[in-house]
Amino acid sequence: MAVRKYGVSAVALAAAAALALAGCGTKDEGGSTNKSTGGTTTTSGGVVKLNGTEPQNPLVPTNTNEVGGGRIITNLFAGPVYYTADGATEMDVAESVESDDNITWTIKLKSGQKFSNDEPVNADSFVNAWNYGALGANGQLSADFFNQIKGYDEVNSVTEALLAELEAEGKPVPTMEGLVKVDDLTFTAELTEEDPFFKMRLGYSAFYPLPTSAFDDMAAFGESPVGNGPYKLDGDGAWEHNIEIRLVPNESYQGPRKPVNGGVTYVFYQDRDTAYQDLLSGQLDVLDEMPESALSSFETDLGDRAVSDPGSLFQSFTIPDRLAHFGGEEGKLRRAAISRAIDRESITKTIFQGTRTPAKDFSSPLMEGWSGDIPGNEVLTFGPDKAKELWAQADAISPWEGEFQIAYNQDGPHGVWVEAALNSIASTLGIATKPAPYPTFQESRTAITDRTIQTPFRSGWQPDYPSIYNYLSPLYGTGGGSNDGDYSNPQFDALLVEGISEATPADAAVKFNQAQEILLKDLPAIPLWYQNSSGGYSENVENVIWGWDNVPIAYQITTK
Repeated sequence: MAVRKYGVSAVALAAAAALALAGCGTKDEGGSTNKSTGGTTTTSGGVVKLNGTEPQNPLVPTNTNEVGGGRIITNLFAGPVYYTADGATEMDVAESVESDDNITWTIKLKSGQKFSNDEPVNADSFVNAWNYGALGANGQLSADFFNQIKGYDEVNSVTEALLAELEAEGKPVPTMEGLVKVDDLTFTAELTEEDPFFKMRLGYSAFYPLPTSAFDDMAAFGESPVGNGPYKLDGDGAWEHNIEIRLVPNESYQGPRKPVNGGVTYVFYQDRDTAYQDLLSGQLDVLDEMPESALSSFETDLGDRAVSDPGSLFQSFTIPDRLAHFGGEEGKLRRAAISRAIDRESITKTIFQGTRTPAKDFSSPLMEGWSGDIPGNEVLTFGPDKAKELWAQADAISPWEGEFQIAYNQDGPHGVWVEAALNSIASTLGIATKPAPYPTFQESRTAITDRTIQTPFRSGWQPDYPSIYNYLSPLYGTGGGSNDGDYSNPQFDALLVEGISEATPADAAVKFNQAQEILLKDLPAIPLWYQNSSGGYSENVENVIWGWDNVPIAYQITTK
């Protein structure tokens, strides 16, 4: 699930979000209920099998911003801090992350840490990795995570052509002047503006370190990554593309996320129905999202091993304004009409059996400062008459022609709701609609990232850290790494900057919700619903804990 920031990334809201998350289903770190055994101290030699999807790209931390690759990266690498199940920030590789002025931050690393190839984890491991991620010529999807570090703009503006010139002339590659190595275990990051929440941001994968071997051939490294996290690849050939990836405990890792199992295997399923049948038969240990066909029965089928609790996932579909009839004022009218033409209440009840809740904004009710009463959010309410009125106003600008389509990946649980949403739009507006399926998540993401997709497409967000800001800046901030619709509004951007400059999460949320008022007018994406953590686990495992981000925490799972 992932974000390129405008200034500070208000990971900030993590601490307060933890309060909102208390009581959510399977967490045992914050006082909530663990539906397994409740303990996490037993070590087991068994390998745990979880569902997954083929990563979009080779496994390089700064170039992985989707869920399939993200959950693997998180297990292979460790950053300065990590997030507990309830969203709190704790030290991982760092001994301390401190600042006297919220501008210059000092990151001091714990001694004796190593990558799985025995190379030491030191200040260079982070400084080099962050500079690589920020360099424009490298085209990393998470580059603008570094955009508040002094010198980022100059580094990010280096094109491939300019880099080739510099190398031909024997000149050094630019690095961020705000990123400075102090000694082997200490480095500093000087920001361009105050950010009291910078430390909380450092748990995201863009801030992971890299060994020196990675820079010899980054593409090859991504196919067989060497990390410093709780797991490592299970030898050569551990990543069988489109089939599975096998991880085993990394004996070099000395941090707080030590595995209590003998390894984890992510099985890349083409459809969730097959995954669910494997779960029932014990061939799969954990399934983090149920197929539509099982939503009415999985709690009965699994009993205490079923999980259905409030989650942080947000579902939408994006309509780029580059598409015909969706630019300018006509596009605003058509987006509003389409949004008013979708009966979210009916879809969430009949298709999702109450495991989804109709959206009232662009974030999640679990986030600190969330409001269900943002001015303008009536555009997210089913209103057939208003939808027809808005569509007619758009037709007066330029008459509609063709079919309205929504692209989605068939290896996820999306086909049924896409059909239902399109049927609602068709019956309300009297236009032709048609789904546009892609066989796999990887194929759909490639078309979206390359901007070759020519239809609206399924989108959404699984947050990198618990904050409203993380739902807004990556997806809708100008130039955001996950801004797949290329939306840009200077007023929206300015409110994000104001929000991250506030001293408290509550004050920041006021600005973020004002920014959402702009989104509700422009509708760069059509919010649909919030998604529960709805999954389950087999009789073979215990201590299955869903984190604040709707992802099972692999290293805590034990086998019976």
